[in-house]
Amino acid sequence: MKDTMSHTPSDAHIMRKQAHDFAQSAQQTFAHTAKALTRIASHINDDFNRACEILLSCKGRVVVIGMGKSGHIAKKIAATLASTGTPAFFVHPGEASHGDLGMITQYDAVLALSNSGNSPEITALLPTFIRQNTPIISLCGNAQSTLAKSSTVSLILAIEREACPLDLAPTTSTTAALVMGDAIAVALLQARGFTRDDFAHFHPGGSLGKKLLLKVQDVMHQDNNMPKVLETDTVTSALNTMTEKGFGMTSVVNAKAQLCGIFTDGDLRRCVTQGVDITKALVGDVMTPSPLTIQSESLAATALNIMEKHKITTLIVTDAHHNTKGVIHMHDLLKEGFA
Repeated sequence: MKDTMSHTPSDAHIMRKQAHDFAQSAQQTFAHTAKALTRIASHINDDFNRACEILLSCKGRVVVIGMGKSGHIAKKIAATLASTGTPAFFVHPGEASHGDLGMITQYDAVLALSNSGNSPEITALLPTFIRQNTPIISLCGNAQSTLAKSSTVSLILAIEREACPLDLAPTTSTTAALVMGDAIAVALLQARGFTRDDFAHFHPGGSLGKKLLLKVQDVMHQDNNMPKVLETDTVTSALNTMTEKGFGMTSVVNAKAQLCGIFTDGDLRRCVTQGVDITKALVGDVMTPSPLTIQSESLAATALNIMEKHKITTLIVTDAHHNTKGVIHMHDLLKEGFA
């Protein structure tokens, strides 16, 4: 019979695990990494400016390379650069030696990551880059390394030790490289005058794309679907319109179709409380004047912000002349994935 207890942790082992202060360990990691990043930031100098100038003037693409954990960071940096206006892509150094070097030209710029600066897969590529005059920007922790000495500009990310208590697992060093990559991407973004519209162009999908691209006119209810009554209509007529359209409100307009106010469930309750005869009272006399509005060209995200700030669920859409164009409900935005 198979011994099912042979893999069961001992009580002493469980007690040791329970006794470990995970939160304190996390705090130590944060403190160690923050200290290292602060020290590196204090040493940013003209080399950083030169590196950014080279990348900004690059006529081709920024080719980001790195091995192991540095390779994972390199992929993220390449993605960040590409999404913020700097054409970039990741090339695996091992694959580059087997044909992918053909992807890199003299018009490109190489951004190489290696904490030791002596990763053989990367140093093997350096003669090719140098021979074809491809500029090399390196992020490494050793100023005396082969990579640092062979680079056009080397940004040294020297750390005293890793956050790993064994000083083995890449932790602080990879975080430092990631932050430096972000710093480069942001500096280039600002130098290019990259805008929200540019960002939206590169992020058309998902909730982020919707927040940057979807406009009020894309989701608003208009024409026969919009609740609208004249200010000379009775409250009963307004109530019928509210019931038919199902928004819990109706816009109130004058004879020129210009917005005068809004009549809501709350206004109706006040009428009942005050003993108003809703069959005779005119909606223009009991409406809420000057309601919040938004224009159809505005971003849907802006409409959501207004609703959340003022704790309302609908907004009337108007044009520049205060003519009613439609209505947008918070449910419409929730259906589109806004949160």
